[in-house]
Amino acid sequence: MSASPLRLDQQRSLFLVVSGISTAGSFAGITAKGWILLHGSADPFVLALNFAALSLPSLLISGPAGVRTDRLGCETVLVRAQWGLLAAAALGALSVPLLEGTAQVLLLLGSTLMVGIAGAFELTARNKYCSLLVEEPKQLAGYLTSFSVVFNVGKLVGPPIGGWLVAMAGPAWALGIDAASYLLPIASVVFLLQPRRDMEQRSRGDGDATLLTAWKDCGSTLRGVLTLTAVLCMVNFFHPGLAPLIADQVLGPDPRDLGLFTSVLAAGSIAGGIVLQRCSASFSRRPFLTLGCFGLITAIAQLGMAGSSSIGVSLSMAFAIGAGTAGLLSSCNLITQIGAPQVMRGRMAGLSQIAFLGGGGISGLLAALLVMATSLSTTFALTGGIGAVLALLWIRRRGGTVLEPLRSA
Repeated sequence: MSASPLRLDQQRSLFLVVSGISTAGSFAGITAKGWILLHGSADPFVLALNFAALSLPSLLISGPAGVRTDRLGCETVLVRAQWGLLAAAALGALSVPLLEGTAQVLLLLGSTLMVGIAGAFELTARNKYCSLLVEEPKQLAGYLTSFSVVFNVGKLVGPPIGGWLVAMAGPAWALGIDAASYLLPIASVVFLLQPRRDMEQRSRGDGDATLLTAWKDCGSTLRGVLTLTAVLCMVNFFHPGLAPLIADQVLGPDPRDLGLFTSVLAAGSIAGGIVLQRCSASFSRRPFLTLGCFGLITAIAQLGMAGSSSIGVSLSMAFAIGAGTAGLLSSCNLITQIGAPQVMRGRMAGLSQIAFLGGGGISGLLAALLVMATSLSTTFALTGGIGAVLALLWIRRRGGTVLEPLRSA
């Protein structure tokens, strides 16, 4: 394969841009799908089930995805996963003109499940792929956190696009754009990007190159990071799944209201991502203080949502929830990548996904049951209170722990 006409720094920028465009398309599709499910079933559990279908596959798939990434190579797994995402999104787009009622809901959930499975492979491979696009190891932390910012920019612009498309042209357009957006990263990786393949370290295809081995060998600090992330996500990371219901009760039933609410969440996520990007070195050195503070921000904002009767205050709290959860998830990903040797970074990315997406999927289901048994405000009060206590306990116990990043890329 011929060398890329782009310098390595230009390739990094290109990969960021196409990933951001794809993310915007994905969130346009997620907004449309959530609106269809809410107004087709009026059942909060269906919304939680949709998010669970997106996130819970990480519990079963992220481990094998990380193992395959470390064995086969991150570029191979990345391209295959992107084709899988394209096929899954296209299936969701076809469900709108072809089906209706229960059959349509089931196919949409099936599409979401396929996206969750392919996405688990894509994220594990992409994290390791990033280390092949930097010239020096010290550039990796900044590049990984740049992905967080770009991802959240996509979350900001995608929902209003999805909301407007649903309102003006119908949900099929939003789902179609979601599917088409995957063509850009596929084309860039296949035809334009030439990473430093000679720098990739692959694991051996034996019994030692497993997820369990990575868990044992990563050290007590990284195991603690994964555990804290999983616990906080299980309690506080339910807003992606219940966003259509929250927006409906806070703002109104119009799809553009859902787009506005999710955009406010995304704006907060961008703020959290920018803070993490600018302070990536210092934040990653104090992992439990960093994770605990981001978890505390989320918990306090959820308590604010529980006691708010004003749209303005509720949107401000939504902004803080976005900042807190984005900081938590991005910090976990950053710390586990720079704190682990390159040969196991695919598996560490898989473990990170299990922690925050698996925990988030369970959180959505539990929160939906709480909403059905009590109310949305009571759910926010309970989860916010528990999350605040957990974050403060971890900060007190392990806030002084220092992580020394590895010097090798």
